[in-house]
Amino acid sequence: MNRFFLPLLLFLFFTLESIFVQLLPTEFFYGKWILVPRFLMVVLLLLAIYGSQKYAILYGFAFGLLFDIVYTEIIGVYLFLLPLTIYFVMKAMKVLQTNILVVAITVMAGISLLEMVIYKLNHFLHITNLTFSEFSQARLLPVICLNLLFLVLAFYPLKQYFEKLAEQESLL
Repeated sequence: MNRFFLPLLLFLFFTLESIFVQLLPTEFFYGKWILVPRFLMVVLLLLAIYGSQKYAILYGFAFGLLFDIVYTEIIGVYLFLLPLTIYFVMKAMKVLQTNILVVAITVMAGISLLEMVIYKLNHFLHITNLTFSEFSQARLLPVICLNLLFLVLAFYPLKQYFEKLAEQESLL
């Protein structure tokens, strides 16, 4: 049962992202802000920092492919961007301390990197016509605020679970 809990937990956060978008009224912020929950990415980054880096990368690939299949028109964008972002955050955390403030800043930097690369790709493919300034005000800042709130709420239970998971894995 224990080995099935992590994939189910990740799938729960994958599903919660779309439920959150469906439940949030579109006129909530007068249409000025685009709120994109990246709950799964936050959880994967915490898994990479406090748990198994190998599992974080593997689940990044798996859920990236699932995300591409379900939500995007181009297969491969999230398939490569999720594990790549996880990899960059893992490398940064090797030289940084793992206190909550540094972890929060690093996780938000990873989400910002993901959002900016997706924006640049959409801009290059003429899917969006927002300038970078408009993008950062309408989407990037709200995404960081929303996911930071989620990180603050979910940090402690996820940290405890991932540390316990890493400890059990090291005993095997």
